[in-house]
Amino acid sequence: MTPVVLIHELGHFTAAKLSKIRVDEFGFGLPPRAVKLAERAGTIYSLNWIPLGGFVRPAGEDDPSVPGGFASASKRARLFVLVSGAGANFLAALLIFWLALMIGPPAIEVSNVNEGSPAMEAGLQAGDVFLAANGVRIDNTGSLRLVVEENAGKEVALTILRDGEEINVTLVPRRTGEYDPETEGPIGVGLSVPASGGVRVSRGPVEAALSSIDFMWQNVTLTLQLPAMLINGQITPQEARPISVVGISQIAGQAAESSASSGSLYPILTMAAIINIALGLTNLLPIPALDGGRILFILIEAVRGRRIEPERESMVHVIGMLILLGLMVLLIFQDIVNPIVPPQ
Repeated sequence: MTPVVLIHELGHFTAAKLSKIRVDEFGFGLPPRAVKLAERAGTIYSLNWIPLGGFVRPAGEDDPSVPGGFASASKRARLFVLVSGAGANFLAALLIFWLALMIGPPAIEVSNVNEGSPAMEAGLQAGDVFLAANGVRIDNTGSLRLVVEENAGKEVALTILRDGEEINVTLVPRRTGEYDPETEGPIGVGLSVPASGGVRVSRGPVEAALSSIDFMWQNVTLTLQLPAMLINGQITPQEARPISVVGISQIAGQAAESSASSGSLYPILTMAAIINIALGLTNLLPIPALDGGRILFILIEAVRGRRIEPERESMVHVIGMLILLGLMVLLIFQDIVNPIVPPQ
């Protein structure tokens, strides 16, 4: 989590420097300060005792009377600084997923073929590796399941890898009611990940770049759709629940284990990209004390033609911070009592 927060703060820091806004301190970790590492161009670089992320302390953050400070800067400059934190996370997510796709996820392999199944009739064998279905690249079991379920009762063209050779086969997935979902799926195969060092579904730099943009868009739209999906019963409250740094650590640990077992950096890189997107979106929410809350005040200032009194805005952010800290404690307690990743 710390690297993701540092990326966010570096976004703010870089934007402030580009906007000629004076930055008093850039801290690694959270106060109290442990040691002053350096001081350059009026900015103190510090190492702090609480090893969680970092922070940027611009001059005059809430005081427009401070020359060269944040609050005295133009609305455009302040907006630029505020959105650059999330922007840095989004850029990091794109770059991380681009790298992950060039490395490639572990391919999906047939572990067994059920008697009398569509897979057996099509000639699939244990050890076959799925490459594509109806022209859609198979990156994971979810992408294969999606194509199969959408084409129940219709022909599906599969491209598989067998003994180093690409082979094209056709099968017709069974419809619901034509098989027992408790024992097998629509095509009747068991799936596994090849042993470490096996075939990977990698992409070239250009294709990986385009796919990373698509990945970003899918994650952003999915996040925005979560409230409606929860109301419509498409997901459960457990699946939509917010999590704390403890929950994130649990998920990251699971991704690290998956990377270790598969011999691929793809799971941990993908998780890092998703965490960057989540942090960026969360900070843009119009909640006091978050970047989105400060952006809201600037937009109100633009509509009114004058800013809200700094003292009042500062008080709103203080109250918002206290509420957020209380919520954070509750989420940490929840993730300890009811962990995202159950203990083994």
